Amino acid sequence: MNSPSPDAPTPDTGSSSLSPEVLAEIDAAMKDMDQKNQPVMGRGVVHDPKPNLASSARPAGTRGPRVVQAGREHRIGKIVSVGPSDIFLEFGPKELGVLSRVQFAEGDELPAVGSEFEVVIDKFESGEGLFLCSRPGQVQKAAWEQLEPGQVVEARVTGVSKGGLELEVAEHKAFMPASQVSIDRVPDLSVFVGEKLKCKITRVERVGRGNIVLSRRDILDEERRSNAEKIKSTLTEGQTVEGTVRKIMPFGAFIDIGGLDGLVHISDLTYDRVNFGEKFVEKYVQEGQRVQARVLKIDWENNRLSLGLKQVQGDPFVTAAEAITESAELNGKVVRVAEFGAFVELAPGVEGLVHISELDHKRIAKVEDAVKVDEIVRVKVLKIDRDNRRVSLSIKALKPMPEVSIGGGGGPSDRPGRKRGEQGRNIEEITKVTPALRRLREKSKNVNFKGGLG
Repeated sequence: MNSPSPDAPTPDTGSSSLSPEVLAEIDAAMKDMDQKNQPVMGRGVVHDPKPNLASSARPAGTRGPRVVQAGREHRIGKIVSVGPSDIFLEFGPKELGVLSRVQFAEGDELPAVGSEFEVVIDKFESGEGLFLCSRPGQVQKAAWEQLEPGQVVEARVTGVSKGGLELEVAEHKAFMPASQVSIDRVPDLSVFVGEKLKCKITRVERVGRGNIVLSRRDILDEERRSNAEKIKSTLTEGQTVEGTVRKIMPFGAFIDIGGLDGLVHISDLTYDRVNFGEKFVEKYVQEGQRVQARVLKIDWENNRLSLGLKQVQGDPFVTAAEAITESAELNGKVVRVAEFGAFVELAPGVEGLVHISELDHKRIAKVEDAVKVDEIVRVKVLKIDRDNRRVSLSIKALKPMPEVSIGGGGGPSDRPGRKRGEQGRNIEEITKVTPALRRLREKSKNVNFKGGLG
């Protein structure tokens, strides 16, 4: 059995860093793409199993520190010249590299002459005798011969397939699993069609159809970590920040403020009462919504950030309390009942309590016997406690007093000699001055009362 030629490249899948679940997802998607019998993008030719790799053009005996990471050669060189368009490095005697200045964004600090700088070797130009270099992690113009796992490239999204996105890179088709498109779940992947995405190559198949697997999630994770460190150094309690609702939870919502996630608890979501549960939280915020929040507490030791939404919305109680006065008569809506009374909404975010003793003149055993939830009632304001955000209300204060009846109940308290159910005298009849009353008054004047026990 003949041993393979040392010059023949072996297919580099780069799948060691992928989980079994992601690998299964990729294989299933690839199988579905193959069933479509789509032609290979670009020139539609069968690729040479022995591509002309850049490493084959590198001169023998290259000196200097060399490290291979993710299939690409990293080297540290000494800056010898910083020109208006190019930066030149020296790796060793007669080994020069060139780095384009366009790879440095505006505001980035340029390396100083004489300092050491790490670069990635793209290829060797034998005609110029120079190594063409790029910054680590920099997006490169992809060429099929130079594609390696771990390389960062720019790919164009051409369509959506089962399980992910179809892309084109280096005139070849590529695939990105749905789980690798974003950090969060994307319901509709078609929004990416036609866009160019910064991706990392996770697998390259140099034989057969030459499939390429890409990932964008790792790029976003790195950007988030970088942004998080910058935000941590500037964030202070009491600061107002802008962010995006990332995830709804039963106890609140997580807000992404550009690399850091902060929790808005249901108690800090709104001044209204919010019950526990996702469906109640979703009444006030939705995933993807842009919001402004107040930084309430920072705990970097436990990696916790507490945010509040109601703190930047203004307190409706303060506004409404200025317009509400004691003894005022208002209409309100019963929003909930408890054993001790009913809560009535007077204005958005402003509720008052009608104690069970203030529901009616008669004794109430259960609050539900007097009022129902969502019922509109007329109430009187008894007291406003602005410090504790409490409003005491009364319903019975606006009801007429019941007429006094004696023996009307037919119970044991009926007076003897009065027929059952007969109404007693009213206050006017009792206080009316009659001849009989005058005689009793005259008679009482002649009566001498003696005190003591004798």
